Amino acid sequence: MRKLGSWAADAGVGFVRACVVVAVSMLVPAVWAAVVLGVWWAGNPWAWTAVFVWAAIGTFAVSRPLSRTVRRLVARWTGTVIPAGYRQSEPVVRMSTGYWWNGFSYRRSSRDARQEQRWRLWWSDPATWRDLRFMVIAPLTMGVLAAVPPAGLAAAVLGLGRSELLVRLAGMLGLAVAVVGAPYAWRSVEPVAVRFLRPSPARALADRVDELTAQRADTTIAQAAEIRRIERDLHDGAQARLVSLGLSLATAEKLMETDPDRAKALMREARAGAATSLTELRELVRGINPPVLNERGLVDAVRALALDSPLAADVGADLQLRLDPPIESAVYFGVAELLTNAVKHARATRARISLALDGTDLVVEVADDGRGGAGERAGGGLDGLRRRLAVFDGTLEISSPAGGPTCARMVVPCESL
Repeated sequence: MRKLGSWAADAGVGFVRACVVVAVSMLVPAVWAAVVLGVWWAGNPWAWTAVFVWAAIGTFAVSRPLSRTVRRLVARWTGTVIPAGYRQSEPVVRMSTGYWWNGFSYRRSSRDARQEQRWRLWWSDPATWRDLRFMVIAPLTMGVLAAVPPAGLAAAVLGLGRSELLVRLAGMLGLAVAVVGAPYAWRSVEPVAVRFLRPSPARALADRVDELTAQRADTTIAQAAEIRRIERDLHDGAQARLVSLGLSLATAEKLMETDPDRAKALMREARAGAATSLTELRELVRGINPPVLNERGLVDAVRALALDSPLAADVGADLQLRLDPPIESAVYFGVAELLTNAVKHARATRARISLALDGTDLVVEVADDGRGGAGERAGGGLDGLRRRLAVFDGTLEISSPAGGPTCARMVVPCESL
């Protein structure tokens, strides 16, 4: 009974999905059929040209929304994500002459510049013609296969109510075809969509080049900012204290014979200043590259980080691994950023950190019991963390509903050394 119920549920879900696939893939042919029948019924030969022109414009207009719908359906039903690969518009910039540059030409107003940009991007984008090709192929492939269960059900409804034996047999056959084919007929949408809707290799390569260029720019900017931070910390901290230390020692040297007590006091202050400067330098070095990370690896460094955190942090890692130093550093500071956010913004009291290997991926999850509501903003800490991981083809996923809890998941492709 359980298997029968599961089969019935699969058949019901499959039938609904097949109907959805038929509606999406057959929309354009249905529109064209309606146009042809309308013009033929009107009997006006002069209307053919205008109607077909408008039908072609409508086909171009709906091809991209329908293709996006198919991508969403495939991702939702099968988990297969098909990249769109559409060209992205560049910012419309006002020049010193007063004209607006949209990447193609100059226009007198920003509105005209954006309208022309949208039109030219749509017309010149190879993805537009790829979507149009898919609209032609889809009805002949996945549309025909997905139409089998609805057609079988229609035959059953029309045939089982008739008294003729052959018609009733045809209705029973249609019902059998609808029930048996429903769980499978819609599945053709995935291979067809993947084959005809994915970006071309040239476009995928161009997107990858753009992504690497952006990552290189982000890395350069981050390195420059880090150098400025180190320079500022040295100038305002250790350097200032060392200058003060030198002045104190010079004064103590002058007072050594005339005022020994004052000289000894200055020496004590200088010794305290030297200790403070040494502590600041150690903190600065630890912020650049923690010694425990070099000496004991990522797992022990994260455990040490959890011990220093004001949160009650538990670390779960049933593995000992050594990764490339840049990857270890990115993950370590990523965990540090997430713990800092949990304390500073989420007002959490407990955190859980887990590190695991999933095939060739390092998966790090940081969860806290804070108030949630965490989100990315341009230039924020989470945005910087995502860019830092993207250099290694890593990803960052944040789940933080209002009221909590917050769970961050970092995935970085790597190979244990």
